[in-house]
Amino acid sequence: METGFITEVDRYLFGEGTHYEIYKKLGAHLTEYQGKKGVYFAVWAPNARNVSVVGDFNGWIGYNHNMTRLGTSGIYELFVPGLTAGELYKFAIVTPSGQTIMKADPFGNYSEMRPNTASIVTDITGFEWTDKSWEHHSNPMAIYEVHIGSWKKTADVEAGGFYNYVDMAHELGAYVKEMGYTHVELMGIAEHPFDGSWGYQVTGYFAPTSRYGTPKDFMYFVNYMHNMGIGVILDWVPAHFPRDSHGLANFDGTCVYEYADTRKGEHPDWGTKIFDYAKHEVSNFLISNALYWLKEFHVDGLRVDAVASMLYLDYGKTPGNWVPNKYGGHENLEAIEFFRHLNSVVARQVPSAIVIAEESTAWPSVTKTPEEGGLGFVYKWNMGWMNDFLEYVKTDSLYKKFNHNKMTFSMTYAFSEKYILVLSHDEVVHLKCSMLEKMPGYFEDKFENLKTAYTFMFGHPGKKLLFMGQEFGQLREWSEERSLDWYLLQEKEHKNLQKYVKRLLHLYTQHPAMTELDESWEGFEWMNCEDGDRSTFSFVRKDKTGKKCLLFVMNFTPMLWEKYRVGVQSKTGCKVLLDSYKDSLETSVSRVFKTEEIPCDNQDYSIELDLKPMQSLIMEFAMTEKKVKVEDKKLKTEKAPEDKEQKTTNDKKTVEKKIVKTPEKAEKTPNNKKTSSLS
Repeated sequence: METGFITEVDRYLFGEGTHYEIYKKLGAHLTEYQGKKGVYFAVWAPNARNVSVVGDFNGWIGYNHNMTRLGTSGIYELFVPGLTAGELYKFAIVTPSGQTIMKADPFGNYSEMRPNTASIVTDITGFEWTDKSWEHHSNPMAIYEVHIGSWKKTADVEAGGFYNYVDMAHELGAYVKEMGYTHVELMGIAEHPFDGSWGYQVTGYFAPTSRYGTPKDFMYFVNYMHNMGIGVILDWVPAHFPRDSHGLANFDGTCVYEYADTRKGEHPDWGTKIFDYAKHEVSNFLISNALYWLKEFHVDGLRVDAVASMLYLDYGKTPGNWVPNKYGGHENLEAIEFFRHLNSVVARQVPSAIVIAEESTAWPSVTKTPEEGGLGFVYKWNMGWMNDFLEYVKTDSLYKKFNHNKMTFSMTYAFSEKYILVLSHDEVVHLKCSMLEKMPGYFEDKFENLKTAYTFMFGHPGKKLLFMGQEFGQLREWSEERSLDWYLLQEKEHKNLQKYVKRLLHLYTQHPAMTELDESWEGFEWMNCEDGDRSTFSFVRKDKTGKKCLLFVMNFTPMLWEKYRVGVQSKTGCKVLLDSYKDSLETSVSRVFKTEEIPCDNQDYSIELDLKPMQSLIMEFAMTEKKVKVEDKKLKTEKAPEDKEQKTTNDKKTVEKKIVKTPEKAEKTPNNKKTSSLS
C-alpha cells in the first residue's frame, strides 16, 4: 500500500536526476501517518525481488515489515508506527538470485560506531542555528586542514580517544582563531568503516561519522565555528566507494551505484568501486548529497577528492583494462557532465558555496563555468606548484641553483585557473617525511629553511592551505592513530616557528596586497627571479591603491650576501613587517630601509641590505610612479594610443618573457597518480 509520502512527481524527478532534495524523501524519517507517529522508510533498490526493514524492533527478521515497491521507480517504502529516534535498522534485500543481503541505509543520517554497521533513526531537524549573520568571504582564504580524530586525543579509551564535535569546536576554534586561519578543512566526516582510510572510503554519505558524536553535535561544531568567524570546508568523495558488504557495492545484488563493467567500475589501485555517473539516480544521489551538507549543515564548501581519477577512464589502469569513450578517447564524458551539472546546481542554489577540485593534471578550464566550456569549480588545488615547490625546498642548498626555475615556473600559469596552494596531508605520509624533516641542513637550519619556504608560499598568488602540525614543525610523519606531538611546543625552535606562521597568517589576512589582486598580473611583479647563483628571489605584491604594496625578499642558502641590492618601486623607503631572521619576532621595533636613486631590477630606486643566511623579509612601501625618460616621452607622444586590451596583453607577455627560461608542463600528467592509495 502506497503512503503518498513519495509522489509520482518525486519519482519522476529522481529518475531524471533532478530531485536535488531527494534526501528528504529517501532514508528514514520521523513523521506521522494516519494519526500515528512513527518512522517512514524508503530505499532505491531497482533490481531487488523484495525489500524489508529489520532492526531490534522485529528481532532483525523482516517478514512482518516488507516494503511496497512504487511502480517502476525501483523505490520501496514502508511506514512503521511506534518507532522513535535511536532505533537501529538495516534493509534486508532479496537479490535477483534469491539471496538475502543486509544493507545499511544509503541515505541514513546516523550510524553505529564502527565496527558495528547498522543505521540509526535520528532527527536532524530543529537545531537552533545562530550563524545567520555569518557571511562567507573567500578572500582572503587561509585553510587549516584537520583530521579531527588525530589533531588531539583525549584520555577516554572507551570513546576511542576521540574528541566530541562539541568539545572539538571549542578547542579547535580557539586555536584556529588565534593563529589567524580563515577556514578549517575537515577530513573524514562522512561515515566510514576503516580509520586507516582517513575517511576517503565512505559508506554513509549522509551521516556525520559517529566517532565524534551525533549529527546535531556536528551542527553545533559548524555553528560555533561560524560564530568564531571561521569557515568550514568538508572533504567530499564522489570518486569511489568501498566494497564493504553493508555499503553501496552490489546494493541489491546487482551493480546499482557502480558501473557494471569492471573495467569502468573498479579502481585497481584502491580496491574500490566507481560510481556510474551515467545513471540519473546515481548522479542525483551525489548532487543531493553535496547540497545536503551545504544546506542542512551550513558548511561553506566541499573539497572534491580525486577529481582526476573521475575525469580519466584510464586513471591507474593498464592498457586493455579500461574502456575508451564513444570517440575513442580516455576522457570520462559522463563524469565531465556530472561535474558541470553539480557545479551549476550548487552555484544556483547555494551561491556562496566553495567547491574545490583536487585535480592533479593539466585538465583545462577546471575553474571556468560550464557556459565557458569549463567544469565549474570555484578553486583548484595547485598540485603543479606543490610538486615543484617541494622538490626545490628539500634540495640541498649547494644544488638549489640548478633547480631555480622550479620556483618561478608556476608563474607562467598562475592565473590560468583560480588556485589554492596546498601543503596537504598527502605530503607528510608514506615515508615522505614531515615538512620540517624535508628541509636540508642541520636541525636548526631546518627551521630557518621552512620559515623561508612558508614566506615564499604566502607571497605567491593563490589561496593557502597547510595541514595540521606543519605550523609548528611536527617531526614525525602524520598518522591517524595518534595525536599531533603538541609537546614539541615546549622547545624554542618549534615555538618560534609557530609564532612565525602566526605572523604570516595575520599579515596575509590584514594586508590587501596579498589577496585583493590575487588572480591577476596586476597584483604581482617579479623584482628578481633570475638570481639562481645565490638562490634568492624577490617580488612585489600590489594592492589596488599602490600605497601599501609588499616587497618579499628570500634567501634560500645558508650564505650571507652582503650589500645585496633589490629594486623597488618607491622613493620613500621600505618598512619591515616581518623578518624570519629575528627569532624574537618583535612587533614593537620597526625598521625602515632607505631607498636610493640607484637603478636595479629595472626599477629607478633600490635598497641595499645584508641578506642573512636563509633570511626572509616582508616590507611595506608606497609605490612611486616610474620615471619616464625624455626620449620615451617624445616617443609616447608620437605613438598612437594602444588599445587597453592589447596593452594588457603586451604587458603580460613582457612579464612572461622575463620569467620563462625553459618550456615545461605546468602540472603532472594523468600517469602521475596519487601517491596515497587512501586519499
